[in-house]
Amino acid sequence: MPHSNTIAIVGRPNVGKSTLFNRMVGRQVSVVHASPGVTRDRLSAPIEHNGRRLYLLDTGGISLDGEELSEKTRDSALEALDEAGLVLFLVDVLNGVTEEDLQVARILRRQSERVWLLVNKVERKDDEFAFHEFHSLGLGDPHPISALHGMGIADLWERLEAEYPPVPEPSEGEESMRMALVGRPNAGKSSIVNALLGEDRMIVSDIPGTTRDAVDSSLRWHGRDVILVDTAGLRRKARVKKSLEIYSNLRSLSAIDYSDVVVLVLDGDRELAEQDLKIASHAHESGRGIVLCMNKWDLVDKESSTMGDYVRKIRDQLGFVDYAPLIFISAKTHQRIHLLLEKAWSVFEHRQKRYPTRELNLLLENIMKSKPPHHHRGGTGKMYYVSQVYSAPPTFQIFVNNADWFPEHYRRFLGNRFREAFQIEGSKVRLRLSPRKAES
Repeated sequence: MPHSNTIAIVGRPNVGKSTLFNRMVGRQVSVVHASPGVTRDRLSAPIEHNGRRLYLLDTGGISLDGEELSEKTRDSALEALDEAGLVLFLVDVLNGVTEEDLQVARILRRQSERVWLLVNKVERKDDEFAFHEFHSLGLGDPHPISALHGMGIADLWERLEAEYPPVPEPSEGEESMRMALVGRPNAGKSSIVNALLGEDRMIVSDIPGTTRDAVDSSLRWHGRDVILVDTAGLRRKARVKKSLEIYSNLRSLSAIDYSDVVVLVLDGDRELAEQDLKIASHAHESGRGIVLCMNKWDLVDKESSTMGDYVRKIRDQLGFVDYAPLIFISAKTHQRIHLLLEKAWSVFEHRQKRYPTRELNLLLENIMKSKPPHHHRGGTGKMYYVSQVYSAPPTFQIFVNNADWFPEHYRRFLGNRFREAFQIEGSKVRLRLSPRKAES
C-alpha cells in the first residue's frame, strides 16, 4: 500500500467528512458547518492510536455541478486517490446513493483495493437496513458509522489496526540504522545523499522541491548497514500551494517518525527559518536521534570567528535540541562529509544503549546530595531509586514521593545530568516520575 500511513477522507459536500476527521483526530481541527462546501482546502493532522502513527487528510467536497470552486475542490480531493495510501469514501445514508456518489465511485473503482466505503449518519434502526443500498457503488461492503455520535468508529479503528502495523521500535543491538535527511527545499539533501553514496542516484537540481517523495537508498559503511532516506523539502503551510506538496510534507514527517536518526540539513547560505525549527521540534517530540548539519559551508564568506558565530546563533535558535551534535559540511566539495555518518552512527548507538541500574542509582544518590529538589507546591520532593525502562530514546523511571513536587526546571536539570553523566549524544532523555511511599 503506497504511502501507507497517509489516509484521505473524500466524498461529496455535507456528508460529514470534517466531523469524521475531528472524531478520529480527537479534537476540533476541521471547521464543521451545516452549509455544504465549508472545507475548501485540505486539512491534515497526525494521529497516534495504539502504537500506530497515521496522517489524516480532510478534503474539500467533491461536487459535479460545474462551478469553479467545486471543480477545484473536486480535483484536489481526487488527487488523494493517487497520493494517499488509503481513501475513506464517505457517503450519507439519509440521502441515499446520489448521482455524485455514482460518478465519484466510478473514479475510485480504478484502485478499489485502496478505498474503504463508509456510510455516515447510520443512527436509527431503519438506517441499518437502508445503508445496504450502497453495495451498488461497487466498492465492497459498506461500513456503517455515525461520525457525530461515534457509532461504528471503534470498529473502524479495529479495521485500521489490522491494516497498519505499530511504529517499530529498534531491536537491542540492531546493526542497521535508518537515517532521514530532512529540511527546507534546496538545502542540499539529495546532494548529500549522492556524496555519501558516491554516485548520482538522486536527481539534483537548483529548482526547489525536485524530490517529491521520500526515497530510500542502502549503504554499507564500515561493515554496518545504513538506509538513507532523502525526503521532499518541508515548506511552511502558507507556501504549500500545490496539493502534491501537502502529501510531500506529510511523507517527510512520516520519514522522521520511522527513522532512527534525523539529519536536519541547514543551508549555510540562508538564515534559519521557522520551518527549520518545526522540523527539529517534530524530530525532538518523536524521540528520534538528531544531527544538525550545516551544508554549503563552502559558500559562506569566512572570517576567523565565522564558525563560532554560526554555532552560537544555531544553538540559541535551536536551544531545545542543544544535545544534537552540529557539523559543518559541503556536499558539493565533500568537505567533512565523512563526519556525517560518524556522528549519525554515534547518535544511533547512544540512543539504543542500556545503562546498569547500579550506576543509575549512584548518579541519583549524588544528585540528591549535591542538588536536592526545593520546596514546591506544598512539599519537598524525594527520589528513591531509578531504572531504565526503554531505550531509543533512553527512558528512565524515577520513583518519588510526589511527582507534583518536581517543577519543570528541575526535571530538565535531571535530564541534563543523566545526559552528561552517561554522555548521551544526539538523543533526548525521557524521565518518568512515579509516586512511591518512602520506606520506613
